[in-house]
Amino acid sequence: MSRILDTARARGALDPILLDRAETRTEAPPLGLDIAARIAEIDEPRLRRDRLARLRAELAARDYAGALLSDPMNIRYATGARNMAVWTMHAPGRYVFVATDGPVVLFEFGTTRHLWDGLGPVDDLRTSIPWFYFLAGPRTQEKTELWAKQVIGVMDEFGRSNRRLAVDRCEPWGAQRLVDAGIRLFDAQEPLEMARRIKTPEELKCMQLSVDVCDIAVERIRKALRPGLTENQVWSILHETNIAHDGEWIECRLLASGERTNPWFQECGNRVIEAGDIVAFDTDMVGPFGYLADISRSYVCPDRRPTPDQRRLYEIAQEQVLTNIELIRPGLGFREFSERCWSVPEAFVPNRYMMMIHGAGFVDEYPTVAYLQDYDDWGYDGMFEENMVVCVESYIGEVGGSQGVKLEQQVLVTANGAVPMSKSPFVDAMEP
Repeated sequence: MSRILDTARARGALDPILLDRAETRTEAPPLGLDIAARIAEIDEPRLRRDRLARLRAELAARDYAGALLSDPMNIRYATGARNMAVWTMHAPGRYVFVATDGPVVLFEFGTTRHLWDGLGPVDDLRTSIPWFYFLAGPRTQEKTELWAKQVIGVMDEFGRSNRRLAVDRCEPWGAQRLVDAGIRLFDAQEPLEMARRIKTPEELKCMQLSVDVCDIAVERIRKALRPGLTENQVWSILHETNIAHDGEWIECRLLASGERTNPWFQECGNRVIEAGDIVAFDTDMVGPFGYLADISRSYVCPDRRPTPDQRRLYEIAQEQVLTNIELIRPGLGFREFSERCWSVPEAFVPNRYMMMIHGAGFVDEYPTVAYLQDYDDWGYDGMFEENMVVCVESYIGEVGGSQGVKLEQQVLVTANGAVPMSKSPFVDAMEP
């Protein structure tokens, strides 16, 4: 190492600041929790086995021979195999065939196959044939044909004469080749969502760990908040905390301040936060083991006390979330919930959040619970069940108003009702 540094010095290739960092060894700053110990508490083989068993039960209930999965979160749910998750969301060059009664065959990039040797649920590891244009280029049709032969081959080998295959992502020219071979295609997302709706014991440990990490980030944001910071600077605290605790990514950029808090869904930017601004954010944090911590908080930037109007907005949003949490219990139907839920005051209805409740797991998942007035457009019925994890939402801001408040609490549905998973201050959090 010293010889490399000496050579770089002679060439003038190293910045003095980088030299100091390279030559000085310091211990990493302490984390908010002992992440290594918490990870060790998770029984990963059981985590993977239980998820695979839930998926196979859903496939069997629909008489599918198996599932062909390209969505990286579906691959991970079925196998535990993580590999460049965000990149493969738009470059689906790896996939898995899960036989309902047979092996799990993972098709992985040839240069990354070594990552998954010996991974429990994977019975057979083969090289994938990427057939999207970035890697296949003008050979897309050729690669599509080879990919289709792979899939038809595992169906012939393990389908036991059943030609019903669940598929999550498949370009039409590939799907047509499977159909031409006599394979009937069905939506894999339905059995996946139904499997994922109930969390296994190890999944609940993973989700609580992710929420605990998120709570640390939220507290750091609250302590760091001061006039003069940009929205992006504040948002970076969530990313840093998540990555330092073995987390993975943030789904959105939903932090806004001042007048940008109304209407909601404006992404964070370079606006400088001022004293007295409401700063509202929605974490959408994919943390350790790939599980979601999805809470929203709204604070007032220090050096100016909250105004009466800010307190009013916060109290209304808080009442909506707390009232709706109290309603949730196993056996309650989604539509019945919508009929009995807290009624949004008329002034805030036009800007209301897009839904009242959504499920959480790897990311946002089934179910979504619509406002009653939205049922004709996109609502559906269902039932809350024990060991679901859901997020209870509120956005309160008037059309034309100068600001708004976003609150959200992630809860576990237990036999006795819904229990918040986050300890981040919620009730009266706008108090100075």
